[in-house]
Amino acid sequence: MTAWLKRLPIAHRGLHNSQAPENSLAAFQRAVEAGYGIELDVQLSADGHVVVFHDYNLKRMTGLDREVKDLDWPHLKELQLAGTDQGIPLFKDVLALVRGRTPLLIEIKNDGKTGRLEKTVIEELRGYAGEFAIQSFNPFVLLYFRKHAPGIVRGQLSGPFKGQNLSLIKVLVLKYLLLNFLSRPAFVSYATGALPQWFARRLRRKGLYLLAWVVSDVNEYAQAVKIFDNVIFEDFSVPKFPG
Repeated sequence: MTAWLKRLPIAHRGLHNSQAPENSLAAFQRAVEAGYGIELDVQLSADGHVVVFHDYNLKRMTGLDREVKDLDWPHLKELQLAGTDQGIPLFKDVLALVRGRTPLLIEIKNDGKTGRLEKTVIEELRGYAGEFAIQSFNPFVLLYFRKHAPGIVRGQLSGPFKGQNLSLIKVLVLKYLLLNFLSRPAFVSYATGALPQWFARRLRRKGLYLLAWVVSDVNEYAQAVKIFDNVIFEDFSVPKFPG
């Protein structure tokens, strides 16, 4: 169920470029055709649709300075990504496009109360025939999945959390995965260059796969594979492992 997490490098927000922007159907199609796994981000619109978009604010990718959660789907679907003809996709449309042809690594974008987004994602994944896993920075998202969909493979995202408006206690809890005893992830996705080797060894002893994010050049890749089982990458091609 989890072997692909070690075998198949994962394209960050799809295999995107200037014509196929991040988290677009075009970027996901390119990843499928190139034979990579796909990492993508999901969050809720104001009217409860699961949309595929990374930032909470729309400005960077669409020019509109509004929050995703404040707009209904009829408004969101009219926006264009990075000046292209690509729009914000619905999660269910991504599932229909990929159709199990490559694995999906789904980041649940929720730093608040859990339930509404997670429940809808579980419902939309029900019956999907392809390989997939979910991940989140929020350990309580993983706890929700553990309780309500324990068969879905889950992973904990983490990193150094520099420059973020978080208390020291919260940084320590998130950086050192101190709530893993609650969420019980199968893998950890950690910022490349930020995972100490001693901590990596401890995580491996607990049977966890280790993914590096985001690897963006050959030098980072060479360093990452010394510590991690696999990489989430963008901007360059990485080798696909046999098996």
